[in-house]
This record gives sequence, C-alpha cells and structure tokens, in this order.
Amino acid sequence: MIVVAQRVREASVKVDGEVVGQIGHGLCLLACAVQQDTDAEVVWLADKIADLRMFADGEGRTNDSLLDVQGEALVVSQFTLAADWRRGRRPGFTRAAPPEEARRLVQLLEERLQERGVSTAHGRFGAEMDVSICNEGPFTLLLDSRSRAPQEAEGGS
Repeated sequence: MIVVAQRVREASVKVDGEVVGQIGHGLCLLACAVQQDTDAEVVWLADKIADLRMFADGEGRTNDSLLDVQGEALVVSQFTLAADWRRGRRPGFTRAAPPEEARRLVQLLEERLQERGVSTAHGRFGAEMDVSICNEGPFTLLLDSRSRAPQEAEGGS
C-alpha cells in the first residue's frame, strides 16, 4: 500500500458539493492499494502511521505521534498513486489493486487506525472527490508498505 501522509490543521472531502468526511488537526491520508498487498502489510502501515512522530512536542521538536496529539485521520482512496508514468504521455494504472480489493484494503487501513484509538473520517471510494486540506508545516511523507526496514518486515518495530 502506498500512502501520502500530510500533517493538517484541518481537512475535508466533498462529493457533489456535500461534505462526506472532515477532520480537525491530524493527518490526511491519500491511500492506494496496489496489487498483491496483504492484510498484514496494511495493518503494519496503519500501526506505523499511528506511531510516526510527525507532530511537534511542547518544545517544538517533532517528537509526537498522531496518538500523542490525539489527532484525527482523513482516509481518502487515491488509486492514481500507483500510476506508471514512465512511458508515453498517458499514465497507466495496472499496478493498482482491483476496485473491490482496493476498497477492502483501504477500509482495513481506516479500521486499524480506529482500533489504535485514532478518530477517522473518509472519502467516498470511487467517487470524484474535492479534497481540501490546510497542510501544516508543510509536513508530508510518502509511505510504502514494501519499503519497510528488514527488522520491521520480520515483526520488529
């Protein structure tokens, strides 16, 4: 799974002019399930997101996690993160997971964040969405479950 994690003051998603999800301080997560993603990878990534130190502590140092600051997460499915744009002018999306599997895996990401104590909201899978964010920092990370450190792949932290 590929996730763009953006630290935000607030974020929202509209579909056909209607707000379908919004959060205050926290992370906007643009999430793309790719072919051959496993549940274990998605759970690992959700845990990593909940624990990553992306927020300032009382001294202004980036030492606090989403859980530490009691931040929220807005999970938005974005299959275009799997684009192969290297050849020609039209990106290809064959790396993206099939729609029903992608829907399930993105939902699993959100559910695992909730299990960890993160309040979440979401967009509408497959819809044309207007995503509004107030990016804080800006502080944005590109996360890929296939890029984890070897000890994490073996069950370490």
